[in-house]
Amino acid sequence: MTRESIDKRLLQTFVPVNALSGDQLDWLLDQQEVCRYEAGDVLFRQNDRDNATLYLLSGTVELFSERGERSEVRAGDGASWHPLGHVQPRRDDCRALTEVSVVRFDSFRLDTILSWDQSAGYVILDINANAAYQHDREWMIRLLKSNLFHRVPPSNILEIFRRLRARRCQQGETIIRQGEQADCCYIIKEGVCEVAIHLGGPAPGSRAETPLALLEPGQWFGEEALLSGTPRNATVTMATDGILMRLDRQDFEALLGEPAIRTLDVAGARVRLSAGARWLDVRTADEFDQQPLRDALNMPLAGLRLKSRLLDPARAYVAYCDTGRRSATAAFLLKNAGLDVFVLDGGLNANADNLHEYLE
Repeated sequence: MTRESIDKRLLQTFVPVNALSGDQLDWLLDQQEVCRYEAGDVLFRQNDRDNATLYLLSGTVELFSERGERSEVRAGDGASWHPLGHVQPRRDDCRALTEVSVVRFDSFRLDTILSWDQSAGYVILDINANAAYQHDREWMIRLLKSNLFHRVPPSNILEIFRRLRARRCQQGETIIRQGEQADCCYIIKEGVCEVAIHLGGPAPGSRAETPLALLEPGQWFGEEALLSGTPRNATVTMATDGILMRLDRQDFEALLGEPAIRTLDVAGARVRLSAGARWLDVRTADEFDQQPLRDALNMPLAGLRLKSRLLDPARAYVAYCDTGRRSATAAFLLKNAGLDVFVLDGGLNANADNLHEYLE
């Protein structure tokens, strides 16, 4: 098996990757793993739990289901636009009939990117519509495209902006110094910062520093030391006058935590459904068409805000997606809209074996 890379345009043919914006596609492209197999090689077996989403790029594979049914998938056919055997644990054996190549993504990471991309769209609409943000829109929107934000639960996005505190700085002012302990991180609102390191380690007052980069409005710095708990690994100085937005350690750590949502296993969902609740599928329409649950409403996360008014406030809902990431974000949004929503813990991937009675 050899590894290679693929063109970004190929990603846009796959479901639900095709729902991502260009910026998130670029980030996902960096996370790809493309594998090539020889005829006869096994891609996965029944009962495997690899937490991977696989798409066929070239060649033909055959799938043998747990019921003994056989099917073929050829690259370029409609079936190849969807993940191969996309259930955990796997219900199929998958074998290469010819030389094949597949692209592989971590399922939870993919769902996280989808959740982030669609949630950020709501925040951008709010930023553009709010007159109070008219002088901040450029750096705020650029900030939303930062890879660091993938670590933050989407439902915490707006809270980040509420907790930021402005600090006006002058050219030449040192903001953080290599070797110091971290108590905050910064986002650049106005101005430019220079990042430099002392190659011999931290040396307070030393001028023997090597410049590394210039940072512009909308970029973070100082977060690595907060995430790792280690001393600052570089010195950051104002290259111009500017305004920085400070986020203190305790706020940073709080925002990395998941907000409180109510989760259910399949048994708990069954109880709620028997009492009148309804399944709510927040995946894309293409995903829903491939594997719906009986009597489920499909309300993709990207359009949830507009369509949520169609939900009955007197009824409870059990939201689900592939991994639980998008449905957790949906539950948070709908809770704020006054709706009674639970989340299927782990999503479809973690519960496929126990959902037979609801599968179409």
